[in-house]
Amino acid sequence: MEKEFSLEPLQMQKLAEIQELRDCNEISGRFGLAFSEKQIQTLVEKRFEALKDTGRVEFGTGILKKLIYAFCDSPYIYPGNYEDTILELQDLFYYFKNESEDKIPDDDLIEFMKDTFDGKAQGSLAFLYGTPLEDFGRNARYGYKADDTPDESFEENHEE
Repeated sequence: MEKEFSLEPLQMQKLAEIQELRDCNEISGRFGLAFSEKQIQTLVEKRFEALKDTGRVEFGTGILKKLIYAFCDSPYIYPGNYEDTILELQDLFYYFKNESEDKIPDDDLIEFMKDTFDGKAQGSLAFLYGTPLEDFGRNARYGYKADDTPDESFEENHEE
């Protein structure tokens, strides 16, 4: 017997994600950035591949919306690199979440990624990939920004 009028949970998740990314275009469009329907499809497929590759599970929509909203105003992202940059940021996000054993809250990690990307990295994803996990963790715990350098007396009193 055929399944009539039913969608599998994965398909429902994908449809919700597609709509969410379409909605993101309204905000990112203010900065001259918008995804085409084909790019949206690619982003959604890559999200599920990234989750599978990293052994992660997400309920509801993924992290793409938060990444798009956080990074769409970056001076280092333009229409020609927008899709690839968001895809790489998503992969980097999942990598750091796994490496930190989920000890860094999503919003803190995204904020630090954004501060580093727009600051020291000057838009370099390679620099961002090379940023030690300890920097992310320390900065998230102690509230440093990407360009902050704690003074030595602080480090001596807060060694782990």
